[in-house]
Amino acid sequence: MKFQRIQDLRTDADMSQKQLSEILHISQRSYSHYETGSRNIPVEMLIRLANYYDISVDYLIGRTDKKEMNK
Repeated sequence: MKFQRIQDLRTDADMSQKQLSEILHISQRSYSHYETGSRNIPVEMLIRLANYYDISVDYLIGRTDKKEMNK
């Protein structure tokens, strides 16, 4: 499964894969695999991405089109 939304969020933030992978403390190669869908994104990483972008995990995985988290 390709996670187009994580790529869109990263490019909207004007960040390279390398920059974001450093923030997430993972290799650029691992992050690239997540964007292309060649590797499943671990739940912990989905949570870290959601926290970084201040959005819901449901938005990241395509379960909703609402970015906001229920508060």
